Amino acid sequence: MARRVIILGSTGSIGRAGVDVVRHASALHAQGLLDEPLKVVGLAAGSSSQLLQQQARELGVEATALSSGAPGDATFVGADAAWRLVREVEADIVLAAMVGVAGLPAALEAARLGRDVALANKETLVAGGGLMVEACRVSGARLLPVDSEHSALWQCLEAVAPGFGPPCASGARAMRSVARLTLTASGGPFRTWSKERIDAATPEEAMKHPTWSMGSKVTIDSAGLVNKALEVVEAHWLFGLPEDRIDVLVHPQSIIHGLIELEDGAVLAHLAGPDMRHPIQHALFWPTRAPGVPSLKRVDWAKLRALEFEPPDHGRFPGLPLAWRVLREGGTSGAIFNAANEAAVARFLAGGIPFGAIAAAVVRTMDRCAPVAADSLEGVLEADRAAREIANQIMDGR
Repeated sequence: MARRVIILGSTGSIGRAGVDVVRHASALHAQGLLDEPLKVVGLAAGSSSQLLQQQARELGVEATALSSGAPGDATFVGADAAWRLVREVEADIVLAAMVGVAGLPAALEAARLGRDVALANKETLVAGGGLMVEACRVSGARLLPVDSEHSALWQCLEAVAPGFGPPCASGARAMRSVARLTLTASGGPFRTWSKERIDAATPEEAMKHPTWSMGSKVTIDSAGLVNKALEVVEAHWLFGLPEDRIDVLVHPQSIIHGLIELEDGAVLAHLAGPDMRHPIQHALFWPTRAPGVPSLKRVDWAKLRALEFEPPDHGRFPGLPLAWRVLREGGTSGAIFNAANEAAVARFLAGGIPFGAIAAAVVRTMDRCAPVAADSLEGVLEADRAAREIANQIMDGR
């Protein structure tokens, strides 16, 4: 029997990689190398109607959703189109790859309905991590990490406790043996730049990521290590560890994606080429392992000469330490942080502020917005709305 998949954000970089994995799954099943094929039953996108329709025709998908489009462009059209798609189309797993907090309602609904969520949208957990984890606890749904770093940590934890699947309560056996989780960061295009040069960087410079090919928002986040800050918060919700047991290490080769240090001093690391199809395949096929996509980027060990590491510089990258502030403050602090950052990145990409003003706007927004309990979707989205308004006022000089 086929495993039914909904892909949210199918026309973005992660979504397209997900479609590639689905094609690969079909080929493996035809060869008898995969017992359970993948069947895409729903696709959702923002406004890329033409590509969405092309994907639907290729994959034989009837149910589609567009957040921005004309009636008839998709089965569901409008701001809540992805949410309605998840509610009305039966599925076993949802690949959540929509960009930003806009992906939270649909991912949360999938979890509430008991569907496994292969999560590539880190903002979902940054803004609504408590809601997602509680929904999974009640329904029995599983959060399966698709971010390469969190997938790496998950795979290392599987070596400690076979069958391990996050989210994991802090008292679970696997996590009791873990002293520390370390996420790696490439350092982005500005790893060796001075603070003055970073602060004055242009969008074109910030988009030149040295190892990953990603969408514009996540690429800008990566340039300022804000993406890693989001991932620290994500790791907290996925693995149930407090902020003082989650670290970040700069690793420019992007070969080691995550490390776990065990209480006995042993360290397990996950190594792979920088290719998002690996973590996507692991989440969609789990607990099965099968041959990877033929064109997958693999490590050429004969050519690899060194694996370098260095601590991140919080002075040059002031967005990174905000992760630990979010975890200390709790409540809607994550929603405030994420909303301010989304607003500032959009303004930077439009040429409205210099690169250095992104983190400054986020810090000032967090200073002006007091977090409250994040105990409902409505409360989280209200915190998001208010923080965006304040962030834009700050960037307007008000």
